Amino acid sequence: MPVLSDARIRALKPKEKPYKQSDFDGLYLLVKPNGSKLWRFKYRWHQKEKLLALGKYPEVTLADARRKRDDARSLIANGEDPSSVRKDQKAREAAEQDATFSKLAAELLEKKRREGRAEATLAKTEWFHRLLSADIGQMLTCH
Repeated sequence: MPVLSDARIRALKPKEKPYKQSDFDGLYLLVKPNGSKLWRFKYRWHQKEKLLALGKYPEVTLADARRKRDDARSLIANGEDPSSVRKDQKAREAAEQDATFSKLAAELLEKKRREGRAEATLAKTEWFHRLLSADIGQMLTCH
């Protein structure tokens, strides 16, 4: 039985101390003294109470928060900890975006340009980058 509605959420005012406004199935809205309203999902994993942040209202609507809560509950039902799944996903995304060879090589080349290196040095660095990119790509496809 849903307790929260969009109109009720908008009517919530900050108090001197943070307080919770429950929805159902572990979902609640934390209202902070500065006026921010944060979605939280409380659940139990291996006899421990855990908390999952779902976002800030109004960026995450009531419907979105309920969907995220349902997704987390389905992970729990499948024997997975939603917190761990989120951490693993963020780590994978960070590794894909930040640690790619091409990105690092491009940053190195840009650094050399800012330092005012000679055109011959820049050309040699670009050539070396292309050579290594081809070799690394070949190694990845072989394994």
